This record gives sequence, C-alpha cells and structure tokens, in this order.
Amino acid sequence: MAVFTTAGSTQDGVYRPILRPRRGEMAALAHLTADEATRVVPILELDPGTELLPLIRELPPRTGALAVDFGEIAEPADLLAAPSLDLAEQLADLGVTMVPVLRASESRRRLAAHGLAARMHGRRAVLRLQPHVDAANPAQADLLVERMLRGAGLEPEAVDLVIDLAETACVAHVDRFEEQLHRILRWAGGRPWRSISVASGAMPPNLDELPTDRPVTIDRHDARVWTRITLPGVGYADYGVTSPVRRRGVQRHRQLPTLRYTAEHNWWIYRWSRRGGRSDDRCHDLCRTLVASPHWPAAGARFSWGDAEIARRARSAPGAGSPAGWMSWSTSHHIAHVLRALDREQRKIG
Repeated sequence: MAVFTTAGSTQDGVYRPILRPRRGEMAALAHLTADEATRVVPILELDPGTELLPLIRELPPRTGALAVDFGEIAEPADLLAAPSLDLAEQLADLGVTMVPVLRASESRRRLAAHGLAARMHGRRAVLRLQPHVDAANPAQADLLVERMLRGAGLEPEAVDLVIDLAETACVAHVDRFEEQLHRILRWAGGRPWRSISVASGAMPPNLDELPTDRPVTIDRHDARVWTRITLPGVGYADYGVTSPVRRRGVQRHRQLPTLRYTAEHNWWIYRWSRRGGRSDDRCHDLCRTLVASPHWPAAGARFSWGDAEIARRARSAPGAGSPAGWMSWSTSHHIAHVLRALDREQRKIG
C-alpha cells in the first residue's frame, strides 16, 4: 500500500492476527509456507496459566516474530519478577523473536520490562490501543501514548500501532465505527509510527446455537470495517476465526466437528452431527460436503495446509480430528485467505 502521508509511517505488508496461544492456532502458525511466514506477525494474548514455551517447542512457529500481549496476566508481587523479560530470554534461546505488546493498563514497571525485552529482540514493540476503552479524546490519547512510550523507553519509529476496535458484531457497529475510526487515524498520523494497523473481530463468542448439518453464514463485519478506510497505508489485523469476546468458564459438553471457513465477505460455519455414529464419520461427511461446495477454492488442497487436511479427510476417514485440529485447519485457511485478499488490494493500489 501507499505511504501513510500524514506522518511517514508505512504499511509494511504484515498481517497481524490477534490469536490465543492454543494448540490449534499454534499448529496453523507452524505450517505456514515460507512466503506466508514473512508476512504474518501474530499477536498472542496470554491467559493466566498459559504454557507457551512447551507449545512453541512442540509446534515451532514459522513466523519471523511473535508479538506477545501480557495484558491479562496479573503483575507478580515480586518486584524483581518481569514476565515479559523472562519470556523474551527463553524465546531468544529457542531462536524465536519476541515483540512485546504495550497496553494502556500496564504499570510503569511492566512497561520498563517490555522496553528491555524490545531491546533484546531488535528494539521493536507493538502498541495496542483500544480507543473505546483507553482514551475518550485525542488529548487523552496523546497523554496515554506519551506515558507508554516513555515508560518503555521507545520511539514511535520502533513501534507498530494497532488500533483495536474489538467487537464489530453487526452492520450498526460498522457504521458507527466508520466516522470514529477516521478521526482516530487522523490522530494516529501525527506520529511517525513504524506501521499502523486496524483490528476488529466479528465472530460470535458462541456457535452452539447455530443449526447443524448444513453450512451457515456469518458476515465478516471486521473485514468490512477495514475496506471502508480511505486513508492509504493502513494495515489489516483481526481476531482470526475467533471472537474478541472471551468466553469465561469451562466448556463441559463435547464439541461437534466444527469448521469456520473464511470467504471474502463471510464465514461458512459447518457444525456436523449427521450420521450420528462414529465421530470419524461425522468429520468425514463434513469435509466431503465442504470440498464439494461452491466456496471451496479453485486451488483446492493447495490453498493452505488446513485445506490439504480438510481434503485428506474428505477422501477417507483417517480420524475425527479434535477441537484443536478443527481450529488449526480453520485458522490456516483464514490466514491464507487474508494474505491473498491483501495481495489483491495491493495490486489495485499499485
């Protein structure tokens, strides 16, 4: 995309999906192609108790860097403890670059630790700003950003700004965000950020009430928000195929085979209980139905690693998969779809 003319930031061609560091999402990152790996920097939202290092050892991501968000992790009572700095050192030992994520709610002590972690890994950081939560007006946003950058000891030229609108669940949200977003982007253009991206998410937090045994569509309002941006040079981020709204508590019922299959304007949700015998049969029937559908890509199994897995199970029934597996196939297809869409936008502008 073109230069963001108001301040000198450039769209760096990187897609920044906001993901939970779970087995499904990490498997998708581990199976990126060499080209995809250079264009994806995921933002991993850590939860209390998240064991990220064992997952990375088992499923090493192919991305050039991982942005890690500690916003949900309580600050330790030990004044010498610095989770982001500790993780940065451990990931460096594994050859993985960590980009710390700065959040408005973080203390001066945590921001300072993020700054040290950033300097350990090439002096880069992400500043994730949720304007509807963090700042009511440009003056507040200026004060907030100055505090965060000063606390981390970083200049905006080293920071990727992610403007996170969170949930865009309906057309009314999209319409309301449009005018607000352009004001926010004009404000953001006052600093020479390394890049500026806009994130939002439209996937519902709960799919349990959707019909089964037939594909159901859900509009990708998050993608619609981004396509309405008229300022050049603004990058794309989203929540992958998950919701910005976190589901609390433990899900105790057994999940049906489920795929969240990304298309240009919507997701096709497949929840399958048909042929109610073995779960292998249900997954096989689901994948066979998807492969025969009009929204199966022309490239077929070559479209992404996830599509290859879906096609393999459509040919036979080698196993039912698991919730993590279904999420990995869905996320893999989604990443490949988004990158192709960004390529098309680039060609239109170029």
